[in-house]
Amino acid sequence: MNNENFRTITGQVVSNRMDKTITVVIERKIPHPLYKKYIRRSNKLHAHDENNDCAIGDTVSITSVKPLSKTKSWQLVSILERAR
Repeated sequence: MNNENFRTITGQVVSNRMDKTITVVIERKIPHPLYKKYIRRSNKLHAHDENNDCAIGDTVSITSVKPLSKTKSWQLVSILERAR
């Protein structure tokens, strides 16, 4: 599989209630155009978790894949840090 056209991002798991699906929140900081203060922006993405390995609070790496369902077009690559 050619990995050049796929994005890989890291985020934190906020939900694992669905079967084989996790919800990952991606936070980024952007400067305000006028005041230059950094503002936190976030997106929630659904990612495929084949073995239901993730728990809430885990830091994970996900990559884009072809759409697996209506809302799910990301897949779990690895768990970077387990929740305590």
